[in-house]
Amino acid sequence: MSGAVEYLSEVYGGDARRAHFLGGTVTPNRRLALRWLRRQALRFSDGLDPSPDVPWAPTGVLRRIPAAVRDAPGALRGWAADIERQDDAAQRLAFGEPFVFIVRDPVGWYQLTARPLLVPSSVQPTTAHPLRLARWTV
Repeated sequence: MSGAVEYLSEVYGGDARRAHFLGGTVTPNRRLALRWLRRQALRFSDGLDPSPDVPWAPTGVLRRIPAAVRDAPGALRGWAADIERQDDAAQRLAFGEPFVFIVRDPVGWYQLTARPLLVPSSVQPTTAHPLRLARWTV
């Protein structure tokens, strides 16, 4: 079977009891798939653990935590900023392998995934079905 390759990207989150589908998209190439995953990683990390200098939070309400404390938002930010890890993910996808990145902390877990999809080449019919033509005639 011949056809083009597209990429399915999905994000999940959950805790010890549940898993939730948080979003997904299909992109025409692996670069866009990884870009979408990076944006999702930053969206989650900013939503879970906003920077103390965000304009919408009153001064002093949010504070920085020590870098030694490993949390899911920090790991998501780290993955999104790490060019070497992005290149590794792109290589996996180029070889037709799925990419999975999972982060955990005491509160829950988050999973970023991308995988290639083989899209069959479309077959153009040589003749139209007569009932479809009749439906649109006046």
